[in-house]
Amino acid sequence: MLTEEQIRQFDEVGFLKGDVVLSDDEVERLRVELDMVMEGKTVKKPVLNRNMLDNSHYGMNITKKETVVQIVNIWMASEAFLEHAKNRTLCEEVAQLCRTDTLRIWHDQIQYKPPVTGGPTHWHQDHPLWPLIQPADLVSAWVALDDATVENGCMWMVPGSHKWGNQQAYLSSDENFMPFHKKPELLPEGAYVEAVPFEIKKGQVGYHHCLTWHGSPHNRSERKRRAIAVHYMPGHIVFSPTGKHPMEPYIEVKPGEVLAGEGFPVVYQK
Repeated sequence: MLTEEQIRQFDEVGFLKGDVVLSDDEVERLRVELDMVMEGKTVKKPVLNRNMLDNSHYGMNITKKETVVQIVNIWMASEAFLEHAKNRTLCEEVAQLCRTDTLRIWHDQIQYKPPVTGGPTHWHQDHPLWPLIQPADLVSAWVALDDATVENGCMWMVPGSHKWGNQQAYLSSDENFMPFHKKPELLPEGAYVEAVPFEIKKGQVGYHHCLTWHGSPHNRSERKRRAIAVHYMPGHIVFSPTGKHPMEPYIEVKPGEVLAGEGFPVVYQK
């Protein structure tokens, strides 16, 4: 469980480093499962399995171009990743941060940056990319399957940015991958854009709010950078369609109703 100080810190800056929640054996099991899913060797399939940088399906034989492997809802293809999404520590702590007694999976997401050719994940906010759900109260649990460091493309965060509303259309980066706002006059008075590295150890969790600005640069190291993020919904999130998203075909409720159903399983209930 998180302390009151940890919750206060999350509320203030929009992200938080948690504890190591997976043993070495548990990490290795997820790594093996990840390889099977990426290679298409599982009976069940995820919603997406692609290289984010060329919008095509990704295969393990593609190694020469910049790559960020994105797998959406690997829990649908792997029982081990479904068990991970139900991890008691993750769920209890996210429920604390969301102030909720019920959590559902919105979706999960692998982002794998291979050695040397791992590409960037551009600066963004999560919730504006999810134009089917409201309000912007989701929290993600990002667990490293390799040490995520500055050298191999760890995430960077902008403290306090979750308080500035939807700024997705104006986010960009300079030549050093530092973020800037194209129309800073639209930011609240006193907003200060400064990115900080969010290094996470293998098996450790990092939490971030769905409006926190974040991104990650290239992986030019000789090490892999694998991670699993589960995007958790508190119990009051409703279906509010204003755009398209890969999870849309799995939605069975009407606009305005709580987003529930087989595609969005309850993983925590107090």
